[in-house]
Amino acid sequence: MTENKPILAGLRVIDAATYIAAPSAAAILGDFGADVIKIERPPHGDPFRYLHHLAGMPECDEPYPWIQDNRNKRSLALDLSLDQGRDVLVKLVRRADVFVTNYQPPLLEQFRLRYEDLQELNPRLVFASITGYGETGEEAAKPGYDMTAYFARSGLMHFIHNADAEPSLSPCGFGDHPSAMTLFAGIMMALYRRQLSGEGSKVTTTLMANGVWANASLMQGALMGARFRDRVTRQNPHNPLVNHYQSGDGKRFLFCLLDPLKDWGKLCAAMQRPDLLLDERFLTPSQRRDHSSELVLLLDEEFTRRKMDEWERRFAAHDVLYGAVPSTEDASRDPRMMEQGVFVDFKGVPGRTIDSPLQVDGCPKSPPQAIAGIGEHTREILEELEYGCAEIDSLFSTGVVT
Repeated sequence: MTENKPILAGLRVIDAATYIAAPSAAAILGDFGADVIKIERPPHGDPFRYLHHLAGMPECDEPYPWIQDNRNKRSLALDLSLDQGRDVLVKLVRRADVFVTNYQPPLLEQFRLRYEDLQELNPRLVFASITGYGETGEEAAKPGYDMTAYFARSGLMHFIHNADAEPSLSPCGFGDHPSAMTLFAGIMMALYRRQLSGEGSKVTTTLMANGVWANASLMQGALMGARFRDRVTRQNPHNPLVNHYQSGDGKRFLFCLLDPLKDWGKLCAAMQRPDLLLDERFLTPSQRRDHSSELVLLLDEEFTRRKMDEWERRFAAHDVLYGAVPSTEDASRDPRMMEQGVFVDFKGVPGRTIDSPLQVDGCPKSPPQAIAGIGEHTREILEELEYGCAEIDSLFSTGVVT
């Protein structure tokens, strides 16, 4: 790697996937300089291009979900159901380093895209696959979105609501993006193994397994036979110091005060309420739990007395651990996130996108490029594969590519 050159420059990645989890992993590879070729089925391409039109999604003229997960990619519109389309793919695979997919096993078999099929073409290929529920067993062919396989199946959806509310739906990509980080990590480990052995590998993960991993602390308790507590409300929590409140100007914040020996005193000092340290209802963690509804009511009244900026100064002065609870719109304007590089500018076009949450000293990233249209790079890629002009024209005229 030369100075200022991304560490994955020269790596060729085939993104034969749809929606978020697998394409997002490919996008991270692209962030670090890989040449990512997105294969889309003509004429409409990946259906994820149109998700912003789905009922319930925030309204926008721009395809914002697609922008996030498909930057820095070239688009090849290729019909894999045709023999000539398969021939194009074979040529790509022979020159590729990584093949990323989320196709279900029956579809991989139909298009002859299984690891065994592609390994014969390129023994050094890293084959990376993510499914909803795994590649074997009765659910192997079952479609899985992050909402179903990650959020619901893992127990997360059941847990994340109060006793006075029904379960809520997860946001778009809630499980896909963390699962993409798992797939990315597996790809990098396989590339390291290839560096040592010269051989490619098969990397697999599932949305279901990633959901369980996200819920692992509670799931481990369930595996050990732990007794789970009854569901509570915000007004009557198990621990009033792990709860959310509102300031006088209506801004919500969350406490995560886990040290009962120190945190109660810090909070009382921040509120300038030393009298509460002597209140017999709140002397110990168990007493605060027994009188949680009284303490929440008291804290609710106390926090409405001052605006959030004043509470922020007090919490900082007394080392009280809290977190703001902004809306997504407010979070997108967070100046600290701007300072920390959470958001990055697109190269050559107005607007920002979200950077992948990984930095390596000495390994610069490629600036995000504007998204490609369906098949925008088809001719360019075919020329790189050494197709002649007449051959390319024939592929276009027969609908193999668009």
